[in-house]
Amino acid sequence: MKLLFIHGAGGAGEEWIYQTEYFKDSVAISLPGHYQGEPASSIEDYADWLRDYIRYQQHQDVILVGHSMGGAIALLYELRYPGQTKGLILIGTGARLRVLPAFLAQLEVMANDEDTWRRYVEDSYRLVAPQIRQELVRLRLRVGPRVMLNDLLCCDKFDVMNEVHNIKLPTLALCGSEDEMTPVKYTRYLAERIRGARQAIVQRAGHFVFIEKAKEVNQIIEEFLGSLDP
Repeated sequence: MKLLFIHGAGGAGEEWIYQTEYFKDSVAISLPGHYQGEPASSIEDYADWLRDYIRYQQHQDVILVGHSMGGAIALLYELRYPGQTKGLILIGTGARLRVLPAFLAQLEVMANDEDTWRRYVEDSYRLVAPQIRQELVRLRLRVGPRVMLNDLLCCDKFDVMNEVHNIKLPTLALCGSEDEMTPVKYTRYLAERIRGARQAIVQRAGHFVFIEKAKEVNQIIEEFLGSLDP
């Protein structure tokens, strides 16, 4: 099985360093516009791009692992192209990802205020270990606030709450107990609506649970993979 990691809004594939080091032969992609090219204008367009990518790379037996916006892409991918993957791992995400208008307005300000943007990014990774925090900050600063704003506008339009019950794939829904961006109730909703889905809540972790509690998250993923048919 091929694990394919999909980052969240304003992120990049390098955020998955703890997972790609642990799960050999896995791939962490950087979506268009993160850093090269132009970002997509909807979750649907990101899902279509992902389909083309998987076909071009000729990946087989793919398990999509998506964080936040990446989880939305994974959900929509399965709803649009059912049966093309072997499973879903949904981390800190939801069937709907509405964004507060006030936060979108703040990002508009950040797009023209580098210091404010930097402070926001540094705060986002406050629970991450110091030895990796600065590199992650550097990566996100490179992607920039305009791409982040674009991605969150895509998220704000995303809503598959009335469709997720159609997903038949083995699914793991996981989040941090202190996640404020995509609260625990989002993960519970997914676990309740997708038949047979597993749920995992990692204690004392926030939105970037897969970085903050990498060892625990990797173990949960490994146990999930072990439950799948070969």
